[in-house]
Amino acid sequence: MIKVGIVGGTGYTGVELLRLLAKHPQASVEVITSRTEAGMHVTELYPNLRGHIDIKFTEPDVETLSECDVVFFATPHTVAMALVPELIKRNTRVIDISADFRLKDVEVWEHWYNTKHTCPELFSKAVYGLVEINREQIRTAQLVAVPGCYPTATELGFLPLLEAGLIDPTHLIADAKTGVSGAGRKAAIPMLLAETSGSFKAYGLNGHRHLPEIREVLSRHINKAVDLTFIPHLAPMVRGIHATLYGRLTTESIGDLQNLYEQRFANEPFVDVMPAGSMPETRSVQGSNMCRIAVHQPQGSDTVVVLSVIDNLVKGASGQAIHNMNIMFGIEEIMGIDVIAMMP
Repeated sequence: MIKVGIVGGTGYTGVELLRLLAKHPQASVEVITSRTEAGMHVTELYPNLRGHIDIKFTEPDVETLSECDVVFFATPHTVAMALVPELIKRNTRVIDISADFRLKDVEVWEHWYNTKHTCPELFSKAVYGLVEINREQIRTAQLVAVPGCYPTATELGFLPLLEAGLIDPTHLIADAKTGVSGAGRKAAIPMLLAETSGSFKAYGLNGHRHLPEIREVLSRHINKAVDLTFIPHLAPMVRGIHATLYGRLTTESIGDLQNLYEQRFANEPFVDVMPAGSMPETRSVQGSNMCRIAVHQPQGSDTVVVLSVIDNLVKGASGQAIHNMNIMFGIEEIMGIDVIAMMP
């Protein structure tokens, strides 16, 4: 049984970890921390876990956490980097769902997160946790940086085209929409029901923190510079991401794009390439760890359009984190996260 610790268990990614791990046959949650809710039983905050989780929130303590086999950080950015170095010294494996270790360029990270990183020496040790490109590295990793939600949907959507060299990597466009849970469980006026219901808006046009992550990961993967225009939008729904991705073809002989995608993801348990002509919906992945993708070439033009949908809290965060854990500990990849989406 894998002994699990969770740092930052009161947010949406924290409760998703608990929901999924509660039914994981090879994992046991031993510690869950919260400075603000220490002493409170988890089910007081999340009654949906009654009868499944019997544990209280405690103050973060490195000694206690280091007794776990793996520690998940479901915390705001800059929190993990304060504790991770000590856990690494104690040979505890770490899966960070925040952005503290996603990038390889320290200067770029410090620019986008507007703070000094306290342990940049761990950047080279961290493995980017997109299973579909880094599965073998994840197996032996001590520190895994779980991809962001927008990057997960965007990178998976572009991968087959970039790997095959079919589109211009310097002219990529990602037009992505997310539900309000993507902003976290903090009180904020723009996230109020009266502010979001019946409305739709773009944000982050001058730069979103997920932009350098997507650029860096795709560039490193294909060994070519990737440039991306990334425009996120807030949609009036609780969860889900819909990424509409555009790439300009560089050759007239492109072959069968549908077959390209089907072959690329044929052995990936959590990527579903939809039948030709499909329009995947966010509700078809709600609550699941699945990414559903459809590829189109409208009007036979030189533009390829890829539609990619995920649940931002599962495939875009906690489910993907557990997928990484399963690989790290050599157990069946789909264990505990082979969940059917909720409809309606």
